[in-house]
Amino acid sequence: MLSEIVRDFNRLGASGTPFYFLLSYKGDKCYIDTGDGSSGQPFYLSVEGQTNRPLESLPYDCPLVPLSLSAHPESFERYAERFGVIREGQLRGDSFLANLTLRTAVDFSGDPRELLRRVQAKYCAWVPGRFLCFSPEIFVRISEEGEISSYPMKGTIDATLPDAAERILADPKEQAESATIVDLIRNDLSSVADGVRVRRYRYLDRVETRGGALLQVSSEVTGQLREGWRGRLGDLLDRLLPAGSITGAPKGATRALIEQAERHERGFYTGICGHFDGKSLDTGVMIRFIERDGEHYFYHAGGGITINSDCRSEYEEVIEKIYLPL
Repeated sequence: MLSEIVRDFNRLGASGTPFYFLLSYKGDKCYIDTGDGSSGQPFYLSVEGQTNRPLESLPYDCPLVPLSLSAHPESFERYAERFGVIREGQLRGDSFLANLTLRTAVDFSGDPRELLRRVQAKYCAWVPGRFLCFSPEIFVRISEEGEISSYPMKGTIDATLPDAAERILADPKEQAESATIVDLIRNDLSSVADGVRVRRYRYLDRVETRGGALLQVSSEVTGQLREGWRGRLGDLLDRLLPAGSITGAPKGATRALIEQAERHERGFYTGICGHFDGKSLDTGVMIRFIERDGEHYFYHAGGGITINSDCRSEYEEVIEKIYLPL
């Protein structure tokens, strides 16, 4: 995070000033709304139903057409080149797990406000003319008492498949990804908290989508922050970012490998959003993300790559993630 952003978070935390925020992947851009009208960039953010402003307060001119999205994915051959960069790095021992993402051109139509009214997601963000996000993924939560919790998500499966729960929990690739990312999150939290432990490992949530029910695998890692954590809020987040679930392990070398393979700026995609209410903090990772660039739209999606990953399967999995969760 930029030093001035860290200072702003520390100042707001120390004073107990409630605020909403959107922070980019690299921590070099941030929109903050304290409710006093001083926010430079108007945005909408919903955190578990708590919002910084009414959706209707952000005017948006668009044709009165139904919501729709269709993707124009890059070729498998192009994806295989990116995958190959990751695979070579893993063979060298640079990375055990890498989250490779794609920026896919899409045709998107409809009113973003209508989408956000209908979508069911823990975190919904909208910056008119820039991006739209509807994410289910928690980054960290900090209670009023200073307990910090993270809930890394790894793995989903169609809930209607026979023995769906057993299949995903027994899948060797999913097991390896979960073990790696939980260990990474445990180490990350240990840099800012005491008594870090895995409270729940690979539990299942049922998620309802327009395409049917999904089972989603998550874990819970917790620790206890020292007294005065609010005055160090920016420093805490700076130590933890970027999120391990959307980079990989080890984090530093994997980030360099990802940049080499992706060859595009993530911007606010896989950054974090959140709400500090003056006492506690709730933050989410900005995935399920539509970017607007001029008159063009791009859907960002990705998946975890391990040494045992199959290129064709990973390509198809990323394409399947390009949808509107209605």
